[in-house]
Amino acid sequence: MITSLLIANRGEIACRIIDTARWMGIRTVAVYSDADANARHVRMADEAVHIGPSPARESYLVGDRIIAAAKQTGAEAIHPGYGFLSENADFAQAVADAGLIWVGATPSSIRAMGLKDAAKKLMQDAGVPTTPGYLGENQDPEYLHEQADAIGYPVLIKAVAGGGGKGMRRVDASADFRDALESCKREAAASFGDDRVLIEKYILSPRHIEVQIFGDTHGNVVHLFERDCSLQRRHQKVIEEAPAPGMSAETREELCAAAVRAAKAVDYVGAGTIEFIADASQGLRADRIWFMEMNTRLQVEHPVTEEITGVDLVEWQLRVAAGEKLPKAQDELEIRGCAMEARLYAEDPATGFLPSIGRLDLLDLFDGPAMVYRVETGVEQGDSVSPHYDPMIAKLIVHGWDRGVVIDDLKNMLNKSPVWPVKTNAGFLWNCLDSEAFVDGDVTTGFIADAGDSLIPSAAAPEEFWHAAAINLMAPEIETGGRASPWQSVSGFRLNAAPRREIRLAGPGETRVVPITGGGDHDEAWLIETARIPGENAVLLIDGGQPYRFAPARHEGGAGGAAGDGAILSPMPGKVIAVDIATGDTVTAGQKLVTLEAMKMEHSLTAPFDGTIVELNVETGSQVSEGMLLVQVGKSE
Repeated sequence: MITSLLIANRGEIACRIIDTARWMGIRTVAVYSDADANARHVRMADEAVHIGPSPARESYLVGDRIIAAAKQTGAEAIHPGYGFLSENADFAQAVADAGLIWVGATPSSIRAMGLKDAAKKLMQDAGVPTTPGYLGENQDPEYLHEQADAIGYPVLIKAVAGGGGKGMRRVDASADFRDALESCKREAAASFGDDRVLIEKYILSPRHIEVQIFGDTHGNVVHLFERDCSLQRRHQKVIEEAPAPGMSAETREELCAAAVRAAKAVDYVGAGTIEFIADASQGLRADRIWFMEMNTRLQVEHPVTEEITGVDLVEWQLRVAAGEKLPKAQDELEIRGCAMEARLYAEDPATGFLPSIGRLDLLDLFDGPAMVYRVETGVEQGDSVSPHYDPMIAKLIVHGWDRGVVIDDLKNMLNKSPVWPVKTNAGFLWNCLDSEAFVDGDVTTGFIADAGDSLIPSAAAPEEFWHAAAINLMAPEIETGGRASPWQSVSGFRLNAAPRREIRLAGPGETRVVPITGGGDHDEAWLIETARIPGENAVLLIDGGQPYRFAPARHEGGAGGAAGDGAILSPMPGKVIAVDIATGDTVTAGQKLVTLEAMKMEHSLTAPFDGTIVELNVETGSQVSEGMLLVQVGKSE
């Protein structure tokens, strides 16, 4: 067995690999860039090695530095995780040439499946059904146009060396083909250094079904059943589940057998995924499911397979890499219930899913019974989301025996996992899970695009949240009968009337005076999911995964990037390039306070009124997230 392991990755996958290695008694080595010097995976590992500057191309993608780190620390093996160098055949070969164990597919398998056209031809030869289309060598635009016409529209143009949705275009009519082809080729050349394309018949009711396979060095290959990854946004998976809803035992048997044939065709070793596209217009039928591509690595969504099979796929990877046989035979594997995974990202659906970076002042991911709930994350409260890498915060996973219950449990998990001030897609995920199509198991890969803005959470808080926020913020006064501070509330007196208090609240997009009548029943207010923001006299109320911030408002008015109480908030993620004031300075209305660089433009944030700087939370060079408090201006008396 391997005794020491270097993880050539970061974030949640590095932490997840360390977890398994730790209970197996394997010493772990992390690598990190400048941006990740204090990252969770670095804190978890037994040892860590710095490998370069923050940009991935200067650190996590520099294979020589990673191999040198393994040798420096005495690591026997390298696990690449996913992304970065995980499917780089040259790096896999370099690891082996250095006398180290590569925990992944062989370089020959990676090369065989790395080019879509060659892989598709290989699958055809192995008897694996493939999507109708053209994958020949002739790349003449006129000839490609003729092939598309012959296949029949709509068609999909795909970069031969593509991935992640790049170099891919749908074409609905012959007249649109040439423009789409030129655009696709330009994007493919820029992304992969290869402008060759293939053409496939576009499936009008597509579902993305993939099969987890595993091979060892003794010629054994098994499948661990299928996952449904149809819920996608711009070809990126959003929510995954296993098994696929609506999959009959007969179709599953044929599909998984085809996946095993695909793996054996390339003498596959390790964890891999065979991805299929299904025409679901007549349900999931074996004769309408076709090979799409193979991923020669562990997948982001592997936890749902682990949950329904009881298998630790990372453990299997490490055992197989050490030369052991697969721990289980095919007849020892079975489906146990169902599981779902939601990818919680630091992004703002309201702004077109732009990344939201900055410090996680509040990160309280739901921690329920392990037999039902599972969280995989690379960050903790107080860490920061970096602009240099994928903005995933966590994967939230639920396992159960009834699909409807699993959906409800995952929605509950999203509602009880508040994050602030970094924006997330939690509310968007909740709305996806709540949709009738998803509940019915009838989601295609075009569902999110077709749904449009209907899945985007409302910017306005539910009306009842104002009263609930007031109750939460004034709870000490209500419970003790004491008086609030003068700027927070006023007490009135009327004969034959219950005591009445008021609080002026700054909430989403507006400020209101909210009355609270003593003696009333406030139980409903406490039923709303609530979280306190550390270091602030503010509260988050959560509706369908979407947080809404409320705080006492000191002053009326406001301008520019400021709230009405003199709080200067960052209007978007960015970098502070100038700070023109210091704590205690006197400022006038309109005076420039901070200059922010965001989206390649400079934004000057100014004082909303005459006053004094009572709080300054940034300095030149600070990275900030949208909504972060930069400066607090106190109003002159």
